[in-house]
Amino acid sequence: MAIFRRFAGFIVGNAIVLFARFLTAVRGLWLGIEPVPAKRVYFANHTSNADFVLIWTALPPRMRRQTRPVAAADYWFKSKLRGFVITDVFNAVTIDRRADVRTDDPMAKMVAALDEDASLIIFPEGRRNEGPDALLPFKTGLFHLATHRPDVDLVPVWLENLNSVMPRGEVIPIPLICTVTFGAPLHLQPDEERDVFLSRASEALLALKPGSEAEA
Repeated sequence: MAIFRRFAGFIVGNAIVLFARFLTAVRGLWLGIEPVPAKRVYFANHTSNADFVLIWTALPPRMRRQTRPVAAADYWFKSKLRGFVITDVFNAVTIDRRADVRTDDPMAKMVAALDEDASLIIFPEGRRNEGPDALLPFKTGLFHLATHRPDVDLVPVWLENLNSVMPRGEVIPIPLICTVTFGAPLHLQPDEERDVFLSRASEALLALKPGSEAEA
């Protein structure tokens, strides 16, 4: 049964990659960093439930197999199909957002995945951004990851156009060209305070947005 699930996950994963490429013609742009296998935390802006799928698709196959999205268990385990996709296709680190009922420490689970040589995909805004601001204020998770594993590269990733492909409430996606821009890695500096670090990480991510002064 386990072998069958792994095989099915492999097939479905390849199908998802092909579909995502067909729908978005996704381009991965690497600015200040190379697409080579390395332990990393990719942190990105969050506008769609498909955000981590696009990042995953933009990675080379060898890196894709190493990279695990961090996903909400209370959303993905609502049905057996969702549970299969998030577990057997994406091998996600699943976190229960309901602090009052969860029994696992979310940070411990993420750190354990890094210690097993996985890379992670996280969204430091904590929820989908549907407002006028380019980014919501970052939650503290990225800072705590940097504190626990300061040697790991923290890579900003800007997603462009995906929220237009699949707006909230729509059933049929709209084909559009999307870009995934990977920026130069960050690390926590000695004695750097939490708010200073999160502001620096947010600015590094915003600098990758098309049209920004740094991107231009």
